[in-house]
Amino acid sequence: MFMNVKRFLTIVSALLLILGTEAQAKVFLVSVGIADYPGTVNDLRLPAKDASTIAGLYAKNTKVDYCLLQNEKATIKNIIAAMQKVYKNADTNDIVVFFYSGHGYHGGFCAYDGNLSYGQVRKGMAVSKCQNKMIFADACFSGGMQTGGTSSQSTVNAAKKANVMLFLSSRSNESSIENPNMQNGFFTTYLQQGLRGGADSNRNRIITARELYEYVHNGVISLSGNRQHPHMWGKFSDDMPVMKW
Repeated sequence: MFMNVKRFLTIVSALLLILGTEAQAKVFLVSVGIADYPGTVNDLRLPAKDASTIAGLYAKNTKVDYCLLQNEKATIKNIIAAMQKVYKNADTNDIVVFFYSGHGYHGGFCAYDGNLSYGQVRKGMAVSKCQNKMIFADACFSGGMQTGGTSSQSTVNAAKKANVMLFLSSRSNESSIENPNMQNGFFTTYLQQGLRGGADSNRNRIITARELYEYVHNGVISLSGNRQHPHMWGKFSDDMPVMKW
């Protein structure tokens, strides 16, 4: 039996609309990496490379509007200004990403000139009504944003209210490991491999939050000899798209 022509055209139009919406999805990224802090005591090796790796990955594989801030350029003022400038252009179905690599503390990140709290990052993301917001943090004690400090519960509640996915490289009492013989830190190594397609377990060219978590979590635990445990939390669907190829 042949399908009614009008019904057929309606279905085709709907599919084209869906595909067109997916094709127009864009990533809005602020990528921050600090290896060279003021003085020499707190310097690291790989975070600036981590930020460059993630920015380059998105630039090569998706439609992206991004800002890359490294070392002395990654001040609190510059990071907040970059988020407000980049994220304000994101539409509802786009993807908003904040990537950070460097020193961390229980509640946020160590910018070049001081502490950048999770609340400040969330406020910067709030300029966009995008439904797909995520924070990737390759920082020591990054898990403390959920479990440590006196403001931990307010941080959790704020993340849930803002529909933000946080993917943190380590538990609140763990370091985020870097090896000078590698190009990136342990977490960023598996994060970028996963986003390049390694995490796409069903090969549908859409990497979901669950797929990325399982790939990165298992890889970092294995590479670190069970010394580093990434985890993901916030208010989001397991099927939330993290990367669309």
